[in-house]
Amino acid sequence: MLKHLINFYRVSPPKPCEEESLSSAKRKRKRLQWSTFLSATFGYGMYYVCRLSLNVVKKPIVEEGIFSETELGIIGSVLFFTYAIGKFTNGFLADRSNINRFMTTGLLVTALVNLALGFTHSFLLFTVMWGISGWFQSMGAASCVVGLSRWFTDKERGSYYGFWSASHNIGEALTFIIVATVVSSFGWRYGFLGAGLTGLLGALVVWQFFHDTPQSKGLPPTGAKEEKTDTNDFNKAQKQILLMPAIWILALSSAFMYISRYAVNSWGVFYLQAQKGYSTLDASLIISISSVCGIIGTMFSGVISDKFFGGHRNLPALIFGLMDVAALCLFLLIPGVHFWLDALAMVLFGLGIGVLICFLGGLMAVDIAPRNASGAALGVVGIASYIGAGLQDVMSGILIEGNKTIVNGVERYDFTYINWFWIGAAVLSVLLTLLVWNAKANDT
Repeated sequence: MLKHLINFYRVSPPKPCEEESLSSAKRKRKRLQWSTFLSATFGYGMYYVCRLSLNVVKKPIVEEGIFSETELGIIGSVLFFTYAIGKFTNGFLADRSNINRFMTTGLLVTALVNLALGFTHSFLLFTVMWGISGWFQSMGAASCVVGLSRWFTDKERGSYYGFWSASHNIGEALTFIIVATVVSSFGWRYGFLGAGLTGLLGALVVWQFFHDTPQSKGLPPTGAKEEKTDTNDFNKAQKQILLMPAIWILALSSAFMYISRYAVNSWGVFYLQAQKGYSTLDASLIISISSVCGIIGTMFSGVISDKFFGGHRNLPALIFGLMDVAALCLFLLIPGVHFWLDALAMVLFGLGIGVLICFLGGLMAVDIAPRNASGAALGVVGIASYIGAGLQDVMSGILIEGNKTIVNGVERYDFTYINWFWIGAAVLSVLLTLLVWNAKANDT
């Protein structure tokens, strides 16, 4: 049975090239490239809807007395920890896999978990199921990055990677708008139901339109180096990744960036409700602004670095990292309810994080990694990033509940320590970025 399972996920064998005219082959390649790119972008956006559903329903769950803030922090961190481990292992596996089957399986399972969570009140069962979802969530990004490496050349990769990375923000925006509307109208249980149904739709799209390799469609590989598919070549390239200091520094920088990113994504709605008195829908609307603006930042990140910085990512990563820090200060350190000020902070935060997700979250590591180890490079960055995100969720939950008081039956929160924790992580991410300023490509 294990042999059949391994064969199921193995990279599709090349089909004999058909006798096609050059123009016909080019049209076929272009059509399949766009199919793979668009389905990867849409499909990974649906991964995010299934992943962020919990973030919208935290306040209603606390108000109903189902879970406490600390318990929600633990639940959220379990997903991040299993996701982190999965990002590492599945990044290595994706290099050797049929990525169509790999990505479809991950989205299908996480969608089914969401469908079940609305009927679960047990802390232990909820935690285990959310952790399972995290493991299967980790199949998505690795599959997409490997797909982009297989279907696009080095000169194309930066721009397409940037546009694909917008799927993070598309999924976030859909979650904070659509799922929040469902929760406000029907309750938190239906929020999970809506996310699960969205995930099932995404799995169907990925299965139909996300393609494994050019060879599997009767086309030659995109680049000469893609012809290296021997196991020893994979092993050598992936081992090389683990010995590159720049990869690990980028991974640590991304980890601190993910602390600030998921601080807002995981607790931003809660923060605005508890600290500033916004409703669920209004708080979700403000946080969704960062996701929408993140789409802009992510989509144009590759174009910005290619056109204005000669293909170098370091300087724009520094600029937008500082923007991230400034936005968090604006959002957290100015007291009182100021809708337009909070919205402006989320505009800046979204633009900054949108670029950083693309650069620190993968592209800078992929740039200096061997082509046939793209998934491994993403895996190293991924495990560090989501360990950081997981630690953030635990620490945030503990700090929020630990600084809660009840005055005349009303819950009041002191977010002072939270503010500096979130801002400090963003500052450390910027400082670490400076250490890889002269990192060079190490292709084999």
